[in-house]
Amino acid sequence: MAKLKIIVSATSPYCTRIEWALKLKGLEYELTVEDWFKAKTELLLKSNPVHKKVPVLLDDGVVIAESKVILEYIDEKWKGGEFYPLLPQDPYERAQARFWAQFADDKCIFGAFQARLAEDAEEKEKAVETTLESFTYLEKQIEGKKFFAGDKMGYLDLVAGWIPHWLSVLEETGGMKIFDAERFPSLHEWAQNFTEIPLIKECLPPRDVVVDHYIRLPEVRALLKPNKP
Repeated sequence: MAKLKIIVSATSPYCTRIEWALKLKGLEYELTVEDWFKAKTELLLKSNPVHKKVPVLLDDGVVIAESKVILEYIDEKWKGGEFYPLLPQDPYERAQARFWAQFADDKCIFGAFQARLAEDAEEKEKAVETTLESFTYLEKQIEGKKFFAGDKMGYLDLVAGWIPHWLSVLEETGGMKIFDAERFPSLHEWAQNFTEIPLIKECLPPRDVVVDHYIRLPEVRALLKPNKP
């Protein structure tokens, strides 16, 4: 089998979730890293001419863009037997996982970026309040469980996996607080469990690099567009 290739950014949570999925499946892959501070490469523009964004998966001539679409492609192509399942088999549970994954991207990460980039105190306060409300819904989904998928991590865990590592960077660089352990005890416990998994930890970009990128990145407002499936 030809080795898979992924076009990524070194500090994007949308890209890291793809690496997690490939590692869970036991698949070998090759990284092509885009530099956010330089012009987009010809490979990226050719591979994803519609959105011109990472991540992009290249699978022996097949090109798949958009992170959640890539996750589902990986899970559908490499399933059964030795391969780790990302989505549940039950149709209702699969639908729920997809729904809350979309919610996590559109409301939680989107809201956190809105709060981070708010230009005045009143705007920031409103954005934080809206984001806190979204996190309350996510908190309810993880109550009483080790992972969103139950005893083992799955699709929604990977999609929400930006919270333990990236959210604190947004809080630090945006002068705000969202992820409070007392307000979101189940999410906080999940975050600790999630980042202690060696496979998860080894793919995380160095925190200081993420901080530097989010401070310097002039195109950061482009991240306010929800990452559609």
